[in-house]
Amino acid sequence: MRTSVTLLGFILRIAVAVATMLKAVILIGGPQKGTRFRPLSFEVPKPLFPVAGVPMIQHHIEACAQVPGMQEILLIGFYQPDEPLTRFLEAAQQEFNLPIRYLQEFVPLGTGGGLYHFRDQILAGGPEAFFVLNADVCSDFPLSAMLDAYRHQPHPFLLLGTTANRTQSLNYGCIVENPQTHEVLHYVEKPSTFVSDVINCGIYLFSPEALKPLRDVFQRNQQDGQLCLPLGEDSSGLWPGAGTIRLEQDVFSALAGQGQIYVHLTDGIWSQIKSAGSALYASRLYLGQYQLTHPERLAKHAPGGPRIRGNVYIHPTAKVAPSAVEHTCVLHTIVGWGSTVGRWARVEGTPNDPNPNDPRAHMDSESLFKDGKLLPAITILGCRVRIPAEVLILNSIVLPHKELSRSFTNQIIL
Repeated sequence: MRTSVTLLGFILRIAVAVATMLKAVILIGGPQKGTRFRPLSFEVPKPLFPVAGVPMIQHHIEACAQVPGMQEILLIGFYQPDEPLTRFLEAAQQEFNLPIRYLQEFVPLGTGGGLYHFRDQILAGGPEAFFVLNADVCSDFPLSAMLDAYRHQPHPFLLLGTTANRTQSLNYGCIVENPQTHEVLHYVEKPSTFVSDVINCGIYLFSPEALKPLRDVFQRNQQDGQLCLPLGEDSSGLWPGAGTIRLEQDVFSALAGQGQIYVHLTDGIWSQIKSAGSALYASRLYLGQYQLTHPERLAKHAPGGPRIRGNVYIHPTAKVAPSAVEHTCVLHTIVGWGSTVGRWARVEGTPNDPNPNDPRAHMDSESLFKDGKLLPAITILGCRVRIPAEVLILNSIVLPHKELSRSFTNQIIL
């Protein structure tokens, strides 16, 4: 009899473990989405671009791996599975002791099309719910808090939201919520006039039922596409555009106010990473978090080494002379792999940081040109660029493999 009770308890524990199994999906996009990272994206795909010393999506993976019950992390995008991506996934699986797989779209399918296309892989094993994270965001990822909110009030869609000022809110998806229940009553992607100061962070928690509205959009797209086919054309195949689903416009806007979408507000760090300039800003946000989360990544004073001021990460392959603070100045600049900066040189950019006096301010969308002129922005040195001694490089972009012989200001150096 005692054996039977023990066995029953074991079975119950297995059932509970299965019921609380979770997954995560990271949407990494594709190569045409990294244009504002050039020339850096020539060398490495945007999701692997280093932010605060590690690949951009490693911050996402670290956060997901810390959620109890996380069973698998899936990356969805249309990058070719090249050597850098494969090598990163292999290393991440070993480091976090989790299955981490890349699912490649056959064509760009939008923010929701990949979720529907790979629905069988996402739902395999019967997860309780699954996180969906855009790769190009910086956050402290309050995933456990989102999970608690979801379990307290289960619904198909839970969106992470934060606040923005009235002007900048027009650049994001805007959420009108019921302040008592946090139901999303209205959703507009990048509205032309002010709608709400609550914006979409691009971090979600979906129940398995969330895939049903995606199926409805897919079927509707297929029907609409076939109706538009010329008379007499074979319409038995799948319309090429049927698989493209936009989560924001096709799902969130359509279902808002129907009791299916809720928002969880955060006052933690958050920023989009749409360009090299915003990656620099995101690095500072993450470096500030490292005091608590990863103190081992921060550089420390060492005898005979350079002086460390503030939160600094130094890559193991980087060489910094002990006299670097006195002899060379690099400010608001991204220095590409294998590049060198000579003595008494000054390499500087102009950051486009949010207004520090406005706690709701975020990074503005950056444009390289205005009226045919290069706007002041951070300086970017491509890979294997050589900056000689005693020159000034200001607000400029230097393409790879260039050896400069003089100073440049506000130029793209081809």
